[in-house]
Amino acid sequence: MAPPANRRSGFSRRAQYTTFFSYSAGVIGAVVGLVLLVVAIVNPSAFAVLRGAAADVTEPAAQASAGGRSATKDFFGEVSGFFKTGSEHARLERELAEAKVRLAEAQATKDENRRLKQLLDLRSDDVQPVAYARLVGSTGASTRRFATLGAGADRGVAKGMPIRSPLGLVGRVLEVGASSSRVLLITDTESLVPVRRARDGVSAFAQGQGDGTIRIRLVNLGLNPLRPGDVMVTTGSGGLYRPGTPMAVVTKLLRDGAIARVLSNPSDTDYVTVEKAWAPAPPPPAEARPGSE
Repeated sequence: MAPPANRRSGFSRRAQYTTFFSYSAGVIGAVVGLVLLVVAIVNPSAFAVLRGAAADVTEPAAQASAGGRSATKDFFGEVSGFFKTGSEHARLERELAEAKVRLAEAQATKDENRRLKQLLDLRSDDVQPVAYARLVGSTGASTRRFATLGAGADRGVAKGMPIRSPLGLVGRVLEVGASSSRVLLITDTESLVPVRRARDGVSAFAQGQGDGTIRIRLVNLGLNPLRPGDVMVTTGSGGLYRPGTPMAVVTKLLRDGAIARVLSNPSDTDYVTVEKAWAPAPPPPAEARPGSE
């Protein structure tokens, strides 16, 4: 006959002792734990030595764990940086290109402001410019030399008005539109301007050659008094151009004159001044002249 499934411990003294000691250990452990808890609450520093000893024991393992975390973080950082290097390099190149563009724009603005200030310095008490405008284009391949001015009748520009830059004479207005004008440059073959040498007044005519230079033809033929480096200015004869406007510098001597380089090259000129056509003052009436009586 099979033994009953639910056997009581009383049938075995060993089992009884085991049960007794198990309950006793549990009660003792609970009491000890309760006592330690009360001591920790009442006096928190009582177990400082034990906590320090435990920390000393676990410190090598904590160091190893921290080193592993740091190495893992550095590894993943290097891997991430490797894959991001290309994009970061491209981003830096874009920023550098944008910075160069902004620097070029700032330099262009600075140069433009400087040229505008030079134009403003051309004003005097007796000469008031009609307008300031930009040369928006000029002929480069044709034998004729024209330029387009970004101002027309809307700015008060009229046919025949002289055009000059801070460096010197550029030309005169040939045709006028509503918002633009056509300018005949002094380097054109149809341009003929009375000039004189700035330092002593030697008279001549300046005619364009269509190649960016002008030819100086002396009024009085004979021994050529011109020298390389001489500056030629307008005389004002016949009106239109104000006297003393710089025009060209002699570069090559000829038998009856010289070849000169214009001071205000249209290809290097942005902003120009439009002036009223100059007219010489009329002579005083006969009764007002000295000794007329």
